[in-house]
Amino acid sequence: MLSKKTKYAFHALTYLGKNKDKGAILISEISEKHNISHKFLENILLELKKAGFLGSKKGKGGGYYLIKEPKEIPLSRIIRLLDGPIALLPCVSLNYYEPCEECENQAQCGLNKVMIEVRDETLKILEMKTLQDILSNE
Repeated sequence: MLSKKTKYAFHALTYLGKNKDKGAILISEISEKHNISHKFLENILLELKKAGFLGSKKGKGGGYYLIKEPKEIPLSRIIRLLDGPIALLPCVSLNYYEPCEECENQAQCGLNKVMIEVRDETLKILEMKTLQDILSNE
């Protein structure tokens, strides 16, 4: 499951994408529109800014804005940034691999083999889908 943090990030990114012609958007506007704690949203937007998805402007007319086109923001990058691994088991993770403590022989583990397939298919979809796909479906 996606964490609340990641869901809120997608809500904020979608809002910024819908309103990109308006320029920078205040955190309070996004927070009120999506009923997200201002402080929590501020932390999420800061992470997205540090990762190169958002820009910000201070002062009058300030706020956050997308610095990439929505079609250039794969869902997989946002999920990994905020939630970590996409794989359901640590022993099949590409970026966060850890052997399972209870597994005696990973090479003969049927669960491992099935979860690799699940990971690969999930990644295929999440790397192909972008913020633009979310915007197009709203």
